[in-house]
This record gives sequence, structure tokens and C-alpha cells, in this order.
Amino acid sequence: MSTNLPRRLEGKNVLITGAGTGIGEAIAIRFAEEGANVAINYFHSGTGAQETEARIEAARKVLKEQGGHDLLIQANVSDEEDVKRMFATVLRSWARLDILVNNAGIQKAVPSQELTLEDFNRVLDVDLRGTFLCSREAIRHYLSRPGGGVIVNDSSVHERIPKPLYLSYAVSKGGIERLTKTLALEFAGRGIRVNAVGPGAIITPINRAWINDPKKKAEVEGHIPMGRAGTPEEMAAVFAFLASDDASYVTGQTLFADGGLTLYPEFRTAWSSGP
Repeated sequence: MSTNLPRRLEGKNVLITGAGTGIGEAIAIRFAEEGANVAINYFHSGTGAQETEARIEAARKVLKEQGGHDLLIQANVSDEEDVKRMFATVLRSWARLDILVNNAGIQKAVPSQELTLEDFNRVLDVDLRGTFLCSREAIRHYLSRPGGGVIVNDSSVHERIPKPLYLSYAVSKGGIERLTKTLALEFAGRGIRVNAVGPGAIITPINRAWINDPKKKAEVEGHIPMGRAGTPEEMAAVFAFLASDDASYVTGQTLFADGGLTLYPEFRTAWSSGP
């Protein structure tokens, strides 16, 4: 836990979706360390539920240590009524929301010719529909009172880089990029900033398949110009910047935090096109 961080988010009320693990958990802790009150959204069932609950409780302990207030809200971001209920709970408790972080997301690896419509829709429902529904509710609230507000979306390098075997995930992230820019342009004159963070390969539970396999991990990191995967804490720092007034003149942007993955790493060795 950092002890010398700026208190850029002092007194701000923040809702973070999918904050029970990985990058979302790190964002919740970082925002609390910078002075925010944090509403932790989660949705889990079955395998991994107990682990998620333990991580949520650990995050809530840190939030309390920082002197802020926290809320814990279970909701499925792909369900419109759940999203409306979640926002009603936040506003009933705090009366005001200042920052929304759309972090909830899932992915599924399958050859595209074998991808079922059900699985395709399930990923888009969480990753893209959830981002839309939560953004819509946040904007409705921001427009209802003075002061504007902030939305920061968790996108991916795969809004730019194709990802074979992960068609639905790549499509969802491409959609988030368009959603981010469209909302940013539509509401720029009304005090609402909308940006996104594009993480690269990050050490989170969703990436266990390669994190825990030395050979696969070496293959992944071999494509990263900086030579290593990123951490959730590094991503959280980028989210905190975009959510804060330090980014007061930034809107409609995706800030890639990827160790250089979007720099066409296979071109690190110059190709000679002449004699």
C-alpha cells in the first residue's frame, strides 16, 4: 500500500464495476488511497466466489483504513434493472456520484468458427452492454445536477490489436473505443469527461493460464517491448490520473498502458527496404 500518494480524489464518490478482483480491486484501493469514497460492484457465482469474497473484504479493509466510506453492491452490469438498482443504491446512500469506472469484463477463448451465439452475446453483454448501461445512468445523474462528472472505461490494447480466438472480446473492446469517443464528444460541453484505459498483458486472475506457466509467460512477455507484464497497481495509477483533475483537459482518449504492445513490437528490428 502506498503512503505518499496525492489526495487528488479527496471526498469524491466513485462507483467501480467488477471491483472484486484484478484491476478493479487495485483501482478501488488506489482511489481510496487518494481520498475517494468507493462503491465496489461485483457479480460472482460458482467457481471462484469464495476467493472473490475474500479479496473484496481485503479491499474494504484498506478503504476503511484510508478513512473513506465504502459500499458493496452485487449487480449484473448486463442487466438493465440491476444497473438501475445499483445506481439507486449509490445515490440513496451518498446523494451524489462523481466518477464511474466501467471495469467489469469477461472473455472466452474459442476458434471463431466454433463460437456460439450464446457465448458471443454473453461477452458483449457484460463488456459492452454493461459499459453502455452504466455510462447512461451516470450521465443521467451528471446532467441532473451541476458540476459534471467523469467516466473512465476499462478497454484493452485489443480495441486496436486483433485477438484471434477472442473474437467477442475484441469486438467488445472496439465498441468501447467508439462508445468512449462518442459520449466524450456528445457531452464535452456539459462538463462530462469520458476516457478509457487500454491495458496490455497484466498479471491478474483472468490471465492465470499464462501467468502460472513459465513457458507461456515467456512467450507473452517476449512480445512486450518493455520485457514484462504489467501489474494491476500500475493500471490503477492510470485510472486515477484520468479520473482526477490532473486530466481536466483530457476527454475522448484511450491511454494505452501496455509496455509498448501497441508500438508494433515485431518491428523492433528495422526492416531494410533499400540496398
